[in-house]
Amino acid sequence: MNVSDPSGDVPPQQYVVAIDNGTQSVRALLFDFKGNLIAKGKQDIKPYFSEQPGWAEQHADYYWESLGQACQQLWAALPVDFDRRTIAAVSLTTQRGTSICLDDNGQPLRPAMVWLDQRYADLSKSVLGRWMWLLKWIRIDGFIEKMLGKCHALWIAQNQPEIWARTRRFVFLSGYLTFKLTGEYVDSTGSQVGVVPFDYKRKRWAGKHDLLHKILPVFRLDMFPALKEPGQTLGHLSASAASFTGLPAGLPLIAAASDKACEVLGSGGNRPDIACMSYGTTATVNTSNRQYVEPTPLMPAFAAAIPDQYCSEIMIYRGFWMVSWFKREFGQREQRLAAERGIEPEQLFDELVNAVPAGSMGLMLQPLWSPGSSGPGPEAKGGIIGFGDVHTRSHMYRAILEGLAYGLKEGLETLERRNRKPVTTLRVSGGGSQSDAAMQLTADIFGLPAERPHTYETSGLGAAMTAAVGLGIYRDFDEAITHMTRVGDVFEPDPERVVLYGRLYREVYLKMYRQLRPLYRSIREITGYPKPSR
Repeated sequence: MNVSDPSGDVPPQQYVVAIDNGTQSVRALLFDFKGNLIAKGKQDIKPYFSEQPGWAEQHADYYWESLGQACQQLWAALPVDFDRRTIAAVSLTTQRGTSICLDDNGQPLRPAMVWLDQRYADLSKSVLGRWMWLLKWIRIDGFIEKMLGKCHALWIAQNQPEIWARTRRFVFLSGYLTFKLTGEYVDSTGSQVGVVPFDYKRKRWAGKHDLLHKILPVFRLDMFPALKEPGQTLGHLSASAASFTGLPAGLPLIAAASDKACEVLGSGGNRPDIACMSYGTTATVNTSNRQYVEPTPLMPAFAAAIPDQYCSEIMIYRGFWMVSWFKREFGQREQRLAAERGIEPEQLFDELVNAVPAGSMGLMLQPLWSPGSSGPGPEAKGGIIGFGDVHTRSHMYRAILEGLAYGLKEGLETLERRNRKPVTTLRVSGGGSQSDAAMQLTADIFGLPAERPHTYETSGLGAAMTAAVGLGIYRDFDEAITHMTRVGDVFEPDPERVVLYGRLYREVYLKMYRQLRPLYRSIREITGYPKPSR
């Protein structure tokens, strides 16, 4: 099933280039229509710079320049005689919630506010105005205020009014890169994740009479890009973008979705009984559903990479970032030895995990590592309990992995209750899925086989799949899943460890937040950290 030119002058088009702009790197990935990764270009990026504590910003052009470098590395990884005319389309997936202000000419007015940014807008003023009485009456005023506090646009309007006054377009990173590639202000419905007047249930911008728009009056309706569904054409590669990237001019850019949504699709998640976990910078567990099912009350279900589906998601903010933190602060020895032996450091870190027994000899970690974003309450903090003189950094490392798995298991149980359907299949992707030790303890904690997709690049694969459907290579997304995804390694749960972890989870982990919450509140009151959102 190849797209080809009937004239015979152009060779069969057998590939798609998926561009994946994540938090840690930008990757240009060449896939065939069987889901095989043919070649890859990767450009590591600095996630953000910070002028003040809690701020996270990055220059928008830095992402564009990194995209070009990733493409050049892709071409360098291919044979010199590779015919780029065999590429049928481009697709794009990016990190979520990174906001960019553009002027009348499409030029960034300030650095992008990265999704990791922790600043809050000032809500001491009457931002909600006359709508507050209604929100209080339906008892959602607290949630709305917390949401508004994290609105990037509101912070800019309050603190940099001269910039906001010049802002003609307000886009996420996906919309910005689409504009750079095509010259069009258009984006995918599956990429809209952030505090903007987007109707998640109807997958459209809120109208001027919608309550969602009225509680976000800082926005104008004409600031946002036009929206297309995954699989539809966003535009065609401009001559300047083609020259910059090395891709053929005129290639269709097919709408994909956010990196998490594409990761779910690339893992084969198209039913609520399939849970797709991501051990990424933000650790998540997702289920897909044709019905709109909020993962927790008032928290929206996001648009999926499959147009008629939604992703219900529970996240642990800065999830696998904790693993990177441990490696940076305590793992210099393993990194040095790996370099000396010419092996990957992950092999030695897996040895750390396997050096201690399941349960880390009672060392328990609560992974609420980033203030005010991932915990049950804004005061939530990370906690480690159960220390004894037997514990080493190996125990701490294993406890971090176990704590993340406990947190995601709690999220999975929430999704099962909300979907009213048990999960029978567990797919695990993201950087952490490359650790066999992490995969095995995940199977043991969840009591389910942990399945690793056939490729590590699941978000890029999901983006490539939207292009395959958009080009008509496959009739629908179910057929694309059948032909382009498959299971790689499977880790079976150990019955004895399942029992051990079950007791630690129910009798200790699930009680930790309730017991520690008063102490977290006192810490916040005494130190002022984390800073309240209002």
